[in-house]
Amino acid sequence: MSSVDWDKDDPFEEQRENIDSPMQRLLFEYGRPYWFSVTVGIFASVFARALDLLPALLLGVAIDSIFGDQVFAEQIPLVVLPEAWLPATQEAQFWFVIAAIAGSFVIGAVFHWLRNWGFNSFSQDIQHDVRTATYDKMQRLDMQFFSSKQTGEMMSVLSNDVNQLERFLNDGLNSAFRLVVMVLGIGFLLFWLNPQLALVSMAPVPLIAVFTYIFVKKIQPKYAAVRSSVGKVNSRLENNLGGIQVIKADNTEDYESGRVDDVSRNYFSKNWEAIWIRIKFFPGLQLISGIGFVLTFIVGGYWVFQGSGPGPFTGTLNEGVFVIFILYTQQLVWPMAQFGQIINMYQRAEASSERIFGLMDEVSRIDREDDAEPLEVEDGRVEYDHVSFSYTDDGEFAQDAEKIIDDISFEVDGGETVALVGPTGAGKSTVLKLLLRLYDVDDGAVRIDGQDIRDVSLASLRQSMGYVGQESYLFYGTVKENITYGTFDADDEEIVEAAKAAEAHDFIENLPEGYDTMVGERGVKLSGGQRQRLCIARAILKDPDILILDEATSDVDTETEMLIQRSIDRLTVDRTTFAIAHRLSTIKDADMIVVLEGGQIVERGSHDELLENGGLYAHLWGVQAGEIDELPQEFIERAQQRTARTQARQDD
Repeated sequence: MSSVDWDKDDPFEEQRENIDSPMQRLLFEYGRPYWFSVTVGIFASVFARALDLLPALLLGVAIDSIFGDQVFAEQIPLVVLPEAWLPATQEAQFWFVIAAIAGSFVIGAVFHWLRNWGFNSFSQDIQHDVRTATYDKMQRLDMQFFSSKQTGEMMSVLSNDVNQLERFLNDGLNSAFRLVVMVLGIGFLLFWLNPQLALVSMAPVPLIAVFTYIFVKKIQPKYAAVRSSVGKVNSRLENNLGGIQVIKADNTEDYESGRVDDVSRNYFSKNWEAIWIRIKFFPGLQLISGIGFVLTFIVGGYWVFQGSGPGPFTGTLNEGVFVIFILYTQQLVWPMAQFGQIINMYQRAEASSERIFGLMDEVSRIDREDDAEPLEVEDGRVEYDHVSFSYTDDGEFAQDAEKIIDDISFEVDGGETVALVGPTGAGKSTVLKLLLRLYDVDDGAVRIDGQDIRDVSLASLRQSMGYVGQESYLFYGTVKENITYGTFDADDEEIVEAAKAAEAHDFIENLPEGYDTMVGERGVKLSGGQRQRLCIARAILKDPDILILDEATSDVDTETEMLIQRSIDRLTVDRTTFAIAHRLSTIKDADMIVVLEGGQIVERGSHDELLENGGLYAHLWGVQAGEIDELPQEFIERAQQRTARTQARQDD
């Protein structure tokens, strides 16, 4: 069973509530470097849309002057030209209008190309910058943050939310400027041609504004819920695909299909609520816009037929002007209907930007001061000085929370190997995570050669350490790329030497393409032992001052363990080493063994000394030696209590 509560609120809800004016922040922080492209897009959009209005106006001129009795030189669109330039005959005027219309299309096409280039360039640049900046921020957050977030949620922000921004910055802004130019341009021309009829044509605009305001108020919370549900779907799918082997082995396909159905149904319902509002809004908006067209046709048509305005309308209305009104009012319907689409895209983008900036404003609890002094490792001496650490299940520090590490102190001289042993949940891995500074101590200090690790730069601290974990994680890529990960400038000779030292060279040579063989996602094409030896080769190539081994041989067979142990023995020579092992036989030769229980040190010493003491270590050794019947009842009862506490924490 997953410990994730799939019904809980948006995991970014708290961050989103603290974000003010996210779209303004997006444009000013990330749009400023690309002012040129967006400026080109804006100006080109204005001229392109203005040229789109010209053919209808020229058609009206042609109707009234060429086919009617109006004076060609007195028509509205031609006053900007000297009268001497205008043709005098009807045939010449006819071809002049055709040439002007054709020219408007040609020049308009150029401006449309510039418009598309400007807005696309602007949106793509911002999309790239936001995605990379968000990822960079995310990977620099401390492990406390990731303990309360699912991978699918992170993917939703980096992929879906960033893409929503790109859609608005390209299509949304593009359509917005089209709407502004068309409404203002058409409104200006209509009022210029006939202010009375223009009032009829533009009457729906205020009603559309009110209608849109209501839509925005209703749709905004719906989109926030949709963005949250997308993250939950991604998390469930990522979780299941990562555990597909377990699902198949346990024959739980039907059960997992049900869980996917649950989160998908939740997304469906949230999305349908937003869709239901949209599908009512857009037809309503188009209906209101259409009313303006119908009223214009009725009033204008009656006006032309009767030769005088109906009711309060005065003056005359030429056929050409009436045609212009009909064409412009029809052109106005689609941009006004698009107004809802623009608001729709804006609301989606705003909800996404809140999540993005919520993530980017997340405060790391690990101070990464770039100007801190680098760590200087001489002997590699490590000291834990009265160290305590605690955290709650949601990743927040709490002084009254159960302490995972409680006032531990020990020292390791340079070049020595110390082993951390103890039952599950004793705090062994946490001790080493504090050394790597994946977490910061609550009390006390961890020092390397007398330097508090909180006072040195994080990069230099982690550069001085090599880590070989139980998972043996490999990245998608070649064998060579995985060995050189973190030591990217290594040459081929150094890579081969590291692989040989890790007992990996021989099996690598037998792979289809040797060091250039693709290992598959997470190294799926290799066995567990092979993956582990590549991780050891990676650590050897790094040549760290301090080595951390976290159950490096726990998931391999006996023969592979022997090979890996030989690699580790070479790696630990003259190097300060910390090792965690459940198989006590692998650490019995350590210089010092520290035994942890309940976050405290209960024993320390060599293997032989601890066996003589007959304490917890001796009992754990007896368990692995198969001497279960000889274990004291007290040890068994304490083991049962520890198991119960561990299970309770997992259930919570």
